Amino acid sequence: MSPAAAAGPSSRTQGLFSANIVKKAVMAITGFILFGFVTGHLLGNLQVFLGPDRLNAYAAFLKSNLEILWGVRIVMLISVLAHIIVTVQLYSLKTKARPVAYVRKDNAHSTGASRSMYLTGPMIAAFIVYHLLHLTVGVVHPEFSETDVYSNVVTGFQQWPISLAYVVAIGLLCLHLSHGISSMFQTLGIAHPRHTPRIKFAARAIAILFFIGYVSIPVAALTGLLTPAGPMRL
Repeated sequence: MSPAAAAGPSSRTQGLFSANIVKKAVMAITGFILFGFVTGHLLGNLQVFLGPDRLNAYAAFLKSNLEILWGVRIVMLISVLAHIIVTVQLYSLKTKARPVAYVRKDNAHSTGASRSMYLTGPMIAAFIVYHLLHLTVGVVHPEFSETDVYSNVVTGFQQWPISLAYVVAIGLLCLHLSHGISSMFQTLGIAHPRHTPRIKFAARAIAILFFIGYVSIPVAALTGLLTPAGPMRL
């Protein structure tokens, strides 16, 4: 047997390991970019509680600075595509590594969030497409206005089926984030027995805060705290 043939399996294993590391690094980096966008998007959306003038002025600022708006959109599109591609590749490699499922799988060291990552991802992607059609493009919005973003948000979320779908989608997003944030630190080598539990706790806390922040908008629209004329004074 030649030395090259003898070293073949080991080389392939090392190559596969290296490829996995690169893919996981791409997933972590793109996940961090997407997390940054989700944070900024939430802060922008919460301005709805400051009234129509404030939210519409914010939207007008974005539309008047197309280089910023489209720069963010292009970075987001590339990040989303890269995140999806490496996810599919990693799932494929995982399936090939163990083509026969466990007879009885022990999930003691995993969480519901981690086990559902491959399921929540596509569901979130599907909702993002609808969300863009609803509040960005307006093709599925019954009363869409090009200039009155505040009214688009309030009247859109006053329809309970849309608000319900939004709440469910945000729940899936936050479930995805609660595991994604902690696994990002692990992938980038920032892991320690002392700090890992704290990172996981912080990830769950961030996910809960995101859920409360995002869901507060449709809930306020449904309950009348947000009206087309402006927020109700308490």
